[in-house]
Amino acid sequence: MYLTMNRFRVTRGQEQAFEDMWAARDSHLKEVEGFVAFHLVKGAVEDDHTLYASHTTWRDKASFEAWTKSEAFRKAHSGVRPNVDLYQGPPVLEVFESVLDLT
Repeated sequence: MYLTMNRFRVTRGQEQAFEDMWAARDSHLKEVEGFVAFHLVKGAVEDDHTLYASHTTWRDKASFEAWTKSEAFRKAHSGVRPNVDLYQGPPVLEVFESVLDLT
């Protein structure tokens, strides 16, 4: 298993706009070989921002890397415009590879 995570610091008061943007987005992930699951999760609320993370699970690292070079990736990211009012800084990408699986 390979997990990719983008963390977003969403400006307080912009949470609904951020969630709506994700809900309306066509990710094209389901058509990609090796895709397992996607989750958008909401975390701690701070004075100036709310923490969110998008988690995408892949069969393996090769599947994720193939997606980043695919037409589905280009479609999913076309028209995505930076909205400086929504975020406090750019998203932070983190990746994890499974070392223990208890399923």
